[in-house]
Amino acid sequence: QVQLVESGGGLVQAGGSLRLSCAASGATFSLYVMGWFRQAPGKEREFVAAITRTGGDTYFADSVKGRFTISRDNAKNTVYLQMNSLRPEGSAVYYCAARYTRGSYSSRYEYAYWGQGTQVTVSS
Repeated sequence: QVQLVESGGGLVQAGGSLRLSCAASGATFSLYVMGWFRQAPGKEREFVAAITRTGGDTYFADSVKGRFTISRDNAKNTVYLQMNSLRPEGSAVYYCAARYTRGSYSSRYEYAYWGQGTQVTVSS
């Protein structure tokens, strides 16, 4: 079973950048597909980005394409989310998630393991 801890959230002005990190422990990190999701108050948790086990393929929600990148360092058991050109509607708690099984990269139901989340607030 993998444990996930996010960091890097904070307050940023619109147009600014943040890099989130998610450190994994307790399992062989390279066996897991990793994803980032976010949840704003009163809204459902939504897919942001995902990366395959080797990092060879990445997937993004349409709302963040061209502005966010996802990467992983399997030697450091860490996945990153680089967020550029942030918008106020991107304010949310951002969650790191891991899954071992095959399935849809964008479905939160496919991910078995979750971090506690890190708050990102984008001011206008």
